[in-house]
Amino acid sequence: RCRRELSSQWHRIDAGGRRPYPPVPALAPAATEATRATESPGLAAHVIASAYYYRLWHPDGVPGLLPGVSAVIGEMGRSVRRHTARPARARIKASTQTDWPVNLCSLGSSLLVAAGTGRTRGMALDEHPQMLYRPLGSTGEKVSAVGVGGFHLASERVDERLAVRIVRTAIDRGITFMDNCWDYNAGASEMRMGKALRDGYRDQVFLMTKIDGRSRKEATRQLEESLRRLQVDHIDLVQHHEVIRYEDPHRIFAEEGANAALVEARDAGKLRYIGFTGHKDPHIHLHMLDVAADHGFRFDAVQMPLNVMDAHYRSFERQVLPRLVREGIGVLGMKSMAEGIILETRTVTPVECLHYALNLPTSVVITGIDSLQILDQAFEAIRTFRRFSGEEVEELLSRTAPLASAGEFEPFKTTSLFDGTAQNPEWLGAELEVRGIGD
Repeated sequence: RCRRELSSQWHRIDAGGRRPYPPVPALAPAATEATRATESPGLAAHVIASAYYYRLWHPDGVPGLLPGVSAVIGEMGRSVRRHTARPARARIKASTQTDWPVNLCSLGSSLLVAAGTGRTRGMALDEHPQMLYRPLGSTGEKVSAVGVGGFHLASERVDERLAVRIVRTAIDRGITFMDNCWDYNAGASEMRMGKALRDGYRDQVFLMTKIDGRSRKEATRQLEESLRRLQVDHIDLVQHHEVIRYEDPHRIFAEEGANAALVEARDAGKLRYIGFTGHKDPHIHLHMLDVAADHGFRFDAVQMPLNVMDAHYRSFERQVLPRLVREGIGVLGMKSMAEGIILETRTVTPVECLHYALNLPTSVVITGIDSLQILDQAFEAIRTFRRFSGEEVEELLSRTAPLASAGEFEPFKTTSLFDGTAQNPEWLGAELEVRGIGD
């Protein structure tokens, strides 16, 4: 009944949007009852789209809606969130190709979930007054210019309650990119993020995690575990973690290597994009790109250190970044402050470190956040960011050059202290036997 009535009302909207959309208040009780009875995702989609239009054009927004409409908004939001991890999710997605009211479902639900959290009416997920958004290479995705690093969410200073609060506050204020890894804090980082992404927050983010396994078997096992910990049916971007040895690309692209597992998972809908990370040497990154090309494969994203010291020593910025930009591969910057080590030099401030990485052609700068104050710092960097002039870049690099030439303040390049897979080689999985090679 609700769907028939809604369908008959679509054409009553003024072209200029001068009249509030009428059916929502009238249909509130019936829509709520029908959704509770049937848990129909199609019905939820139509009513959310309707509520979205009413919310967009009503002069008072959500606070001015009738109590019945507020009930519908809450019920519809909960209904869609219940179905995002079920087969119904695929049906909603498929219907958006032909049914324009349902096209508004994801946008409408995000607006409704975000009511009262700082997002303004009519605002899409890649719009927020406190955040910048950038393309993720040539994927067609847009992500927040700053992302939440997953490691710190389970550090000694952060309990589970604070971790959830950090993630949800970041999302409410416009951050969409979430970083994580299968090996972070023995899985605690993924589990905490999974809890934070409940209640509709999953639909508001671009979720990334990483796996260490180099074989198809180990990569598959780790990916399945990450999906369970994160409590999701798919991950937006999965990356091969710690490509820091010249043999890593060959193991990953072997016939029974890890990339075969990720491609298989992508085909099954368990992930959408594939990338890799590394922090040791730009030549290894270039080697990984070459080996991938030799196998007819192109990565969607690549993660690497980008900071004010990197430009002077084994520079990813100078050697890898131009190729990624040229090939349309998403650039994920990390270690903008080198785990705080760069700050110990007292040559640059945290905001200057973030500004430098943001000034590069990065899709997102991933930063560790272990308190709400550090989260505020990230937003302050966005608020005050302006493109550097050539002179400003030179001045900043001149301050760091004397200290950076030997990599002393980027120990992830010069020591094994940051190499989790070196300290835990079992994470890589068994190395496949190579036959046919003489002594």
